[in-house]
Amino acid sequence: MVFNNDIYELSFIKFDIDELLVSYIELLDKIEHSKGLVKAVSLNKIPNSNSWDQRGIFWIRNEEYTETQREEHVDESSYTELIPEIKDTYFEYIYEELSKHFEIGRMRLLLLEPRNSLSFHRDPEPRLHIPILTNPGCLFIVDNFSTHLAAEGLVYYTNTKKYHTTLNGGETNRVHLVATILNTKEF
Repeated sequence: MVFNNDIYELSFIKFDIDELLVSYIELLDKIEHSKGLVKAVSLNKIPNSNSWDQRGIFWIRNEEYTETQREEHVDESSYTELIPEIKDTYFEYIYEELSKHFEIGRMRLLLLEPRNSLSFHRDPEPRLHIPILTNPGCLFIVDNFSTHLAAEGLVYYTNTKKYHTTLNGGETNRVHLVATILNTKEF
């Protein structure tokens, strides 16, 4: 399904939503989300490193509508090693399948709790989103277009190089697997 040129479903790839949910629950027994408004679990890291960035550079518009940089640049291309906790899991399978079509940077599980939203911002790269948990009050907004991304195992392309935000206006958690797209291999 095409919503518009900035948010659309990739029709050539789909994952088992039940397997995704089970894998997510099992992973939470091994690793915790980071702290902050958006809680993250990194699924890949820089080789030979025990730390990884949950946040990276982004830009916002301040009250004068001028752009302000937040955070620092993260070398997305250096995130080439899966964390040990996802070896031989469905998340590894997803990484391998996505990597057939895209050069992937950081791949993370992002949790947004109920009644929260992100700042209206832009990122340096587009992202793939795979909703795992959602509710009818969750919206993804790029420029002035908003839509709900269903948790059905679908992979959505999102042009996060444009100003965007997400909100969880519901009463349950929103969890997406999010992968940075560095390059397209095959589309």
